[in-house]
Amino acid sequence: MKKTISLLTAAVLLSGALAGCGGTEKVSGTVTTDGSTSMEKVIGYLSESYMEENPNVKVTYNPTGSGSGIQAVSEGRCDIGLSSRNLKDEEKASGLEQTVIAIDGIAIIVNPENTVEDLTVEQIGKLYTGEITNWKDIGGTDAPIVLIGREAASGTRDGFESITGTKDKCQYAQELTSTGDVIQTVASNPNAIGYASLAAVKDTVKALSVEGVQPTEETIQDGTYKIQRNFVFVTKKGEELKEPAKSFFDYAVSGNADDLIVKAGAVPTVK
Repeated sequence: MKKTISLLTAAVLLSGALAGCGGTEKVSGTVTTDGSTSMEKVIGYLSESYMEENPNVKVTYNPTGSGSGIQAVSEGRCDIGLSSRNLKDEEKASGLEQTVIAIDGIAIIVNPENTVEDLTVEQIGKLYTGEITNWKDIGGTDAPIVLIGREAASGTRDGFESITGTKDKCQYAQELTSTGDVIQTVASNPNAIGYASLAAVKDTVKALSVEGVQPTEETIQDGTYKIQRNFVFVTKKGEELKEPAKSFFDYAVSGNADDLIVKAGAVPTVK
């Protein structure tokens, strides 16, 4: 009798142990994300780490830009939209909602040969509206300023123009479709200026300070760096995500993801 009880107890314990070990593997399927190119590093770190813990789930990312990502989730073509700007009132009214997963600084970038180190928000606005056209007028060399920006649907552009008060007023020399293209173009032109997500900035360009404040994790978190915006997940309001998407969503907004967000060059939200 004692032997039978012992065997039953062992079986129960073994069953519980196996269930515990396989807990993360119970989630399976595909999670589709679509949107902001600026969020590439953030979504990359989050999805890679999540898939390591959940090998039966595949998280995909389609870098189409914030506007396209918002449209994709609205039309049911992806599980989670990625946007590097807050939703507009009309987008919220259409049945969408946002969850801020990180904060991003928009770096003002120039070619490393450029001698200018700091600009005010007002000066940046005047540059992009064509009121200031030569670098010598703001402490640089005698050379024309070449304005580089993003395409109209870009969340980075929307954030930059909203903050600098230049919406629908910018005199772009080039409007590019990705953050990487902006960085590459500025890196190859000594007279160019552009803007890009801090998370994506490489040493091929120089990030300017704005009103004496460099874009860093600390200055973005405390709000002293003025040109910053939110990275958000966009979902349909009132609709439950399917199991793998909900699992990934919960993982991304948990405190456990903060280190990954920092590694990606963004700033975690205050939980």
